[in-house]
Amino acid sequence: MLNVIWLALIVISIAVAAINGRMEVINQAAFEGAKTGVTVCFGLLSILAFWMGLMRIAEKSGLLELLARALSPIIQLLFPDVPKGHPAIGYILSNMSANLLGLGNAATPMGLKAMEELQKLNADKQVASPAMCTL
Repeated sequence: MLNVIWLALIVISIAVAAINGRMEVINQAAFEGAKTGVTVCFGLLSILAFWMGLMRIAEKSGLLELLARALSPIIQLLFPDVPKGHPAIGYILSNMSANLLGLGNAATPMGLKAMEELQKLNADKQVASPAMCTL
């Protein structure tokens, strides 16, 4: 339904611009929107790649496991379905730490990896598990 609404808005905008003889405004807006979209994508992609690289280093060095062991009593209360020592715990802790520090863009890749790991534990792949909902 939302696609129909957007399509109607675009068609109406083009029709009104054509009737008023202002098609150049539509062209200019389309190119500006595309330029902004590409700029935002490159910015977010670079941040995502950077934090995923840092997460890989932390994972390989054992830092995530160390952090998970230190904070496991708290995490076990919040996520009782996740087995002790599971890789998801490290990603969950990293995600929560980044969010607490106000690093929203840094938390995204960690949250995605945590969800991937939680999905591996999920019995019903079509429905989110309680741990996924808690995260």
